[in-house]
Amino acid sequence: MAEAAQIITTAKEIREKGFSIIQGIYTDKEIQKILSVIESADSSSETFRKSTGLFAIRRFLEEIPDVLPIVFNANLLGIITDVLGKGYFIVKSIYFDKPGESNWFVAYHQDLTISVREKTNTEGFGPWTVKQRQFAVQPPNNYLEDIFTVRVHLDEANQFNGALKVINGSHTKGIYRPETIDRNIETETICNVPKGGIMLMKPLLLHSSGRTTNNAQRRVIHIELSSKELPDGMEWSEKMNLPC
Repeated sequence: MAEAAQIITTAKEIREKGFSIIQGIYTDKEIQKILSVIESADSSSETFRKSTGLFAIRRFLEEIPDVLPIVFNANLLGIITDVLGKGYFIVKSIYFDKPGESNWFVAYHQDLTISVREKTNTEGFGPWTVKQRQFAVQPPNNYLEDIFTVRVHLDEANQFNGALKVINGSHTKGIYRPETIDRNIETETICNVPKGGIMLMKPLLLHSSGRTTNNAQRRVIHIELSSKELPDGMEWSEKMNLPC
């Protein structure tokens, strides 16, 4: 269980800023176990993306289920239960490995789509895209507002190796186009997260990441949680209950 003061602080930060950073969720030994499991996995699946600038595994927890009990340790489960509440389940997971020599960056954006098993004609859901036989769709905002993203940091993330930059409080403004950001009134934060820490954030929070300048590796597990079932027979493509 998380400490009461931490629960209050984390919940307040997420509500007001759209994100919160929590240190010390994983030990070095736990991180090494996670990396060892990843390294021993069969990488021939089409969900594994490998290039000189990025290594990524989509449907990460399905592809490598042995990491589940390590990633969802008592510390993380306590945070989820105490801060988010009960009834949340996994709906998406990706592993990112941004190598030290990578010059890859991501411009400001919101995470506006969810992954589902099949395309439907459900009112309010659209537009649709498909990538690697996985359907993605933009849902009504109330579904996006319900989602929490957990970013597990297996390396330190800082301003020199592409830590996330966010626009504080932008998650409260609905669909917020990056080109309309008013730098005179908005506050940008660089989200430095230590190795073994996590960042909790809302998908509607405007965020970006810069290029690496210090040749330091940055490995992150991105997990999305929701408490909402989809309508009209739609199904989350990666729905998975949290381990007990």
